[in-house]
Amino acid sequence: MMNKNTVLSYATIIMIIVGLLLIGLGAFRYDHVAGWGFASVGIGFFAIAWVFNALKGRV
Repeated sequence: MMNKNTVLSYATIIMIIVGLLLIGLGAFRYDHVAGWGFASVGIGFFAIAWVFNALKGRV
């Protein structure tokens, strides 16, 4: 059964994976200014995943 905590857990996992992919793109694929943008967006995804993880059990 999918309750609110399960949905937030899946969202957290997906956000961490996407964040890692974006940081990987910034580090290995783009070596100019675009790489910094990809890496900063990846760190933003980590921050949102952290918020989702903190909301588990409170919503």
